[in-house]
Order: sequence, then structure tokens, then C-alpha cells
Amino acid sequence: MQGGTHPWLAQQRVHYGKPAAPLLDEEARRDGARSVFVTTTRSISGGTFVAGCIEALGTRFAGKFDAIPAHSPREAVIEGAARIREAGADLVVAIGGGSVIDATKVMLQCLWYDIDSVDGLDAIVGGKHKGGADPSAWDADPQALRMIAVPTTLSAAEFNHLAGVTDTAKKAKQGYLHPLAVPKVVILDPAATANTPLELLLSTGMRSMDHAVERWCATRSVPISDALSLHAMGMLADCLPRAKASPDDMAARADCQVAMWMSLLPQTSGVPFGASHGIGYILGGAYGVPHGVTSCLMLPAVLEWNEPVNAQRQESVAQALGRPGERAGPAMRAFVRSLGVPSRLRDVGIAREQLAEIAARYDGTGPISTNPRPIRGASDIVEILELAY
Repeated sequence: MQGGTHPWLAQQRVHYGKPAAPLLDEEARRDGARSVFVTTTRSISGGTFVAGCIEALGTRFAGKFDAIPAHSPREAVIEGAARIREAGADLVVAIGGGSVIDATKVMLQCLWYDIDSVDGLDAIVGGKHKGGADPSAWDADPQALRMIAVPTTLSAAEFNHLAGVTDTAKKAKQGYLHPLAVPKVVILDPAATANTPLELLLSTGMRSMDHAVERWCATRSVPISDALSLHAMGMLADCLPRAKASPDDMAARADCQVAMWMSLLPQTSGVPFGASHGIGYILGGAYGVPHGVTSCLMLPAVLEWNEPVNAQRQESVAQALGRPGERAGPAMRAFVRSLGVPSRLRDVGIAREQLAEIAARYDGTGPISTNPRPIRGASDIVEILELAY
């Protein structure tokens, strides 16, 4: 008999397949909010979707901050927190992809702990506050100011209490955790993705595929993670090609959003990620490669490198991709290519001469350390990078 403990996130509701604007009005009323601040990104800030959401908030709308670039730099977090503080907001709505949502999670923590400088973030990195890192410790540090997330990509950042924010001085991604940093409500409106560039949508969909595959192939297995990960893989293998073939197909995009949700629901199960995520953090923080793209590049290579230790599990990955009997690594690479997104490190300007430098950035922590096939040092990472090159 298998035993364990599964913590649940402090997330009250997930709306899916429904229009965001009326739901934002409903949720603001339910919350009793009088001053709602919107965080977003400049690429969609002036568009009709964000405008419709703001209009739905009516007189409750308290302001907007849209200077959040990729990888959520610390500087943008501090500036956004200052804007929310000035507005006296009692509810925050994040509209955007993983960078916007992650940045907003840390903005909340800046407000909770009176942090108003980039260096001040050092005090809370890694959950170093009374809230701690336990996602189920909702009562450890009660906070009134929370957020609602309306994602525009398929990165699934809205389904965990962890945020990745870049220390630009160190060129490194840092993790910030708090049980109440997770959005209290998520609205999955396929129309929110309508203005998302197709390559961005598909590459972040591969990020969700990475969530599902690495957990299915992980060193530890629990029923909730296995069930959701396997089903998410199959759904993504079906709906991502549909979204590529028919970009206006909102049903395909809605299915992608549900699959994304399932891919990260096991986040609190204790099942770890592996080297695809870990190397991706290095490529993102130090080399500016978008996180969705890092999954496109690294997942096939990591599957190939891990095959000696989890070949049986990988059979299910190939099956989910509609390629039963094939090796999962090459099958995943063919799937990535079929989506028309980058599939090799050289596709994003990484030179072979940089591989050793990338590998040397591994500090012995994070998902690389929990890879199914143990990684003994930089030379092993170079082997994986060569497979991805």
C-alpha cells in the first residue's frame, strides 16, 4: 500500500471555457474589492482583450502596470509593486503569460513585507519569510491582498505558489514561494490567447508537455501525478497540432488550456521535475531563451539521455504522441518540429562552443539534481546539451 500526504493550493476556483470579462466583474464583487489593479505586458496592454477586462471592472479599476518583460526581472517586480502600493489596491488581476503572473506573485510579497528595493528581495528568496514554502500552510501568514490570473499562454504559472524572477546582476533565475502567492482564482478564457503569437502559444504548450512528461518519467511516482500527467500528455499531443492547423479554433485552444491545467495540478504532489526544466532555467536566466522554447529544445534530449533508466515509462510517452513502439526522445523531437517551433539549441543562436559554459553554471541544486538518471557533473550536462544541439 502506498502512503503519503498531498497538500492543496490556496486556489478557490478555476473557471474554464468561459469569457473573462464578466467573470472578473463577478469575482471582484464576490471579493468585495473596491480598488483593482491590473498587471500585464506591453505586447497586449493596448489590445481589445485587456481593454474589455478593464471595462468590466468599471469604477473599481485602479490602474495598470505593463512594463513586465520576459523572465520577470527583479527591477520590474519592484516597480510594479510600487505602482500597486500607490494605487491602494485591494485586489490584483494579472493578465498575461508566465512572466507577468510570476512577477505579480512576487509583487504581492513585496507589498506584504514592505520591500521597495531590488536588494530587499534577498530577504524573501526561497520562501525565507513566515509564510514559508509549504503550499498548504494557508494560515501561516494570512494576507488580504491576493490576485486573480487570466493567462494568455500555456505556461501554467498560475497553478503554483512558486515564482521565478531573474536577478539580472547575477543572470540567474531565483525562486520565490508563499502559500498565498498562488492566484486565488484562475480564468481560462481561450479568447485571452487570441493575440498571443502562435509560436509563443505552441512553445508554452510544450512547456506544459514538459511538466507532464518529466513528472511521468520522474524518480518518484504517486497516483494523482501519474493520472493527470498521462492524460495531459495525450490531450496536448492532440490539441496543440489542432491549434497550429487552425489558429482561430477556440475549441482547440480551450482544450490546450485544460491540458495545461492538468499538467501542473500535480505540482504539490512531491514528484520532481528533471534536467529539461533545470537546464531550461539556466538557458532562460543566463541566455534569455524563452522558457517555452527551452522545453522544445531540451525535453527530447533529456528523454534520450534518460532512456537507460526509464525506458518502460518512456513507452507511454511515445504512445501518447501517437507513435507507439518508437523511442520517446526522437518521437518528441519530431512532434516539436511538427509544431514549427525551435527544436535545436543552434536554432536559438547557442553556439557549440558555449555548451561547456552552460553546463558549468549548474550549482548542484534544482531539478537537475532530481533527474531520473543521476547527473554527476558538468560533463553529463554537456552530453545532454550535445543531444539538443
